[in-house]
Amino acid sequence: MQLLIVRHAVAEDRDEFARTGQDDAKRPLTKAGRRKMQRGVRGLRVVVPRIDVLATSPFTRAAETARIVADGYEGLEPVTVSELTPDGKYKDLIGWLRDQAARGVVAIVGHEPHLSGLAGLLLTGRNDPVLVLKKGAACLVEFAPDEGDPDAKADVGAGRAKLLWSLTPGQLRRLRG
Repeated sequence: MQLLIVRHAVAEDRDEFARTGQDDAKRPLTKAGRRKMQRGVRGLRVVVPRIDVLATSPFTRAAETARIVADGYEGLEPVTVSELTPDGKYKDLIGWLRDQAARGVVAIVGHEPHLSGLAGLLLTGRNDPVLVLKKGAACLVEFAPDEGDPDAKADVGAGRAKLLWSLTPGQLRRLRG
């Protein structure tokens, strides 16, 4: 199984949005953030031609980003996974990922520093961020099947992933198919 980790695109300023009195979970993307993410998804398709499952945090900015990704992959519908909120428990998110282990490519859209902490845990077995994802950035990790059974589902867990690549938003926008 491959896991595509995507940070939400550029959202409205946190402090300015707080003045509206609305919950931060409702903070949307900016127009420029949407436009840049649409261009980034075109590049994302170059390095990840298909996605089998797309999950998103329920927060507006992540859900809007996931919708842009889904539109770029035609026919894909995002599912909301509460474990992708900024305070989601890694143990629960890894449990959800294990349930997806038979899928080819699973994409998740969420928030920093939650995503970099998850990547660090999956790559090293420790909750130490090994990379930082800018808004609209992505990385791809891979879980191999259990070595004793090549037909088995991917062995998803802490310290079980291998980093295939990590790209900034600008790098994604520059990729051409």
